[in-house]
Order: sequence, then C-alpha cells, then structure tokens
Amino acid sequence: MSYEILAINPGSTSTKIAVYEDKNEKFSVNIDHPAKELDVFEGINDQFPFRKEAILQVLKENHYSVERLAAVVGRGGQLPPVKSGGYLVNQTMKRRIIEGPIVSHASNLGALLADAIAVPLGIPAYIYDAVSSDELKPVARVIGIPEIKRQSFCHVLNSKAMCRKAAEAQGKRYEEMNFIVAHLGGGISVSAHEKGKIVDVITDDGGPFSPERSGSIPLIYIVDMCYSGLYNKREIMKKLRGMGGLKALLGTPDCREIEKMIDGGDENAKLIYEAQAYQIAKGIGELAPVFESKPDAVILTGGVAYSKRLTAMIQKRVEFIAPVIILPGENELESLAYGALRILQGEEKAHVYREPKKPKKKY
Repeated sequence: MSYEILAINPGSTSTKIAVYEDKNEKFSVNIDHPAKELDVFEGINDQFPFRKEAILQVLKENHYSVERLAAVVGRGGQLPPVKSGGYLVNQTMKRRIIEGPIVSHASNLGALLADAIAVPLGIPAYIYDAVSSDELKPVARVIGIPEIKRQSFCHVLNSKAMCRKAAEAQGKRYEEMNFIVAHLGGGISVSAHEKGKIVDVITDDGGPFSPERSGSIPLIYIVDMCYSGLYNKREIMKKLRGMGGLKALLGTPDCREIEKMIDGGDENAKLIYEAQAYQIAKGIGELAPVFESKPDAVILTGGVAYSKRLTAMIQKRVEFIAPVIILPGENELESLAYGALRILQGEEKAHVYREPKKPKKKY
C-alpha cells in the first residue's frame, strides 16, 4: 500500500509545500511571501488564513486532488519542550499555539495548517521533530536566574536531516558521530549534535544576528529600552524578531541584494555582512567545548548557506575546529514526509501532546 503525504513548512518569508508518494516527491512549491504581504498582519497567528488559502491555491494550480492524501504533516513549532519525532495534532496542541504562552515563530503555523487541511478529509495531521524538541544535557540547562529554566529551541528538523546526510556520505550513522550545525536562514541557530542527540544549542535570539533577528544583545540595553517609555512590548518584539538583523541594519533581509550592494562599493554593507559571518563563527566556536573530543564536522546549512561569500568567511574562521561541510538549502519537506511515512507504516508511533505539569509551589 502506498501513501500520499502533504508536507508543509512555514518559514518567516515563505511557505514551502511538497506532496510525496511514499518516498517519491510528486511536486514541491516554494510560496514566497514578500514583506509587504506579511507586514499587514499584527502577529504570526493572524497569517494563518492567508497561508492556508495560498497552499490550497497552489494544490489547485498543480491539479492535485487533496482527497488522495493519507496524511498531512507540518513543521513543529515552539511548543513547550517535547520529544523528538512525530506528534499527532490534537486540540490541546492547537489551544497552546493559539492561546499561548508560546514564543512567536512562523513554524507554529505548521500544526494549524496541517490540521485545517486534514480534518475535512478525515485523515491524521502530524508535526515532526518540532523546533522545541529538547534533548539538552542537564549541565546545559543551568543559567544565572533560578526562576528560569533553559530550554532547547533550534532548527531541529533540518539540522538533524543534514547530520544524517553528512554521516551517510561517510558511511556512518548519525548516532555514531558528533557535529556542530549552523542553520542559516531568516533566523540563525547553532546546535551541538552528540551521538544522535542535540545536547546544546544557541537559539536564534541568543547568538548571531541574522537576516531578520537581532540575535544576542547585552541585556542592560534591552532593559533600558523596555523601561524608556518609547516602545510597547510588540514594538520591542518586532525589533528582536522580524525587524532586526540585516533588515534593520541595511533595509533588506535578502543576502543577494546585500551582496549587490557590496559589489557596488557599499563599505557599510560589507562591514555588516562580515559582522554576521563573524558572529556565526563565534557561535560555532562557543559550542566546540561541548564535546570531550574534536567534533567530526561543522555543517553550514539553510537557505543563506547558498551564499558562497558568506560561507567562505565563516569557514575561514572555524575550519581549525573541524572540517566544514556546506549543505545549502533545506531537506525539511522530505524529512517531514519521511517521518509521517514511518508513522503510517507502523515503524514509529506518534506521541500524544499533553500540557506539561505545572511545578508545585515552594513555600
């Protein structure tokens, strides 16, 4: 028996979809969302109807009948810490995404979009390898404020998929190797993979600035801005996520446009682009001591890794740590579809999402 699966990957500036029949891709489409289209929405969840209609329109344009689908799988978002692997989308998960509290991120729409398409068809909706899949070591959770517990947030799906690809190329299994992965996209995360588990991370708001994120900023500056009376919470959050990084510094998050600016002699653009590479390299170096021996490789992946200029600047600074493997783009749609297929075929069992237990009050 074969299964047709729709995979949905909402990103900050696009919604990528693909239809697979078992492990064979039937077609895939990258639905671009220019900033002028998304800026009219107040929050990420407000984009849901717009993105849903865009997906259905693309399926229609490809003359694909959704009645042929066996399942829909979306990218997992920033839920409270969950296990890696697949989850069945349920009311509890949707309630948490819609009502919060949850970090605002485009990936949160993956579950909602998958469910909206699957429910009328009477088929299951899944998420797989959610952004918040948490495998951190206890030592990596400790921070200097006891009221806050450090959690894992990174580009889990693509990072793990690229590690598997790199391991297979060397005739080994992901679970046998150690990697540092820098996912370079609208947001940038860096993760340490030890024998098949992500044991430490630098989140997209805790390290390098990116095309649309401010990255790590000395906290005293943020505290001053929050209490200055000049900004409300939404405006501060926009500066951190969505209107920060290259977009704030150079007026565009598009690295191709920035490289044109540099080629045209713009020295400020050249400095800022180099600063982004410099901070990414610092993030990679920060995770190197996580391993008790030299990691097997540093992997640069994500859409921005197509920039040979940027990856060359990073590689020059980090190749002393380990060999650098550049795997540009994303393997996320394939990874989502393959994960859902394993569930449908009974090779894996989907987890059931439940709200985490609230800690007991200490008196």
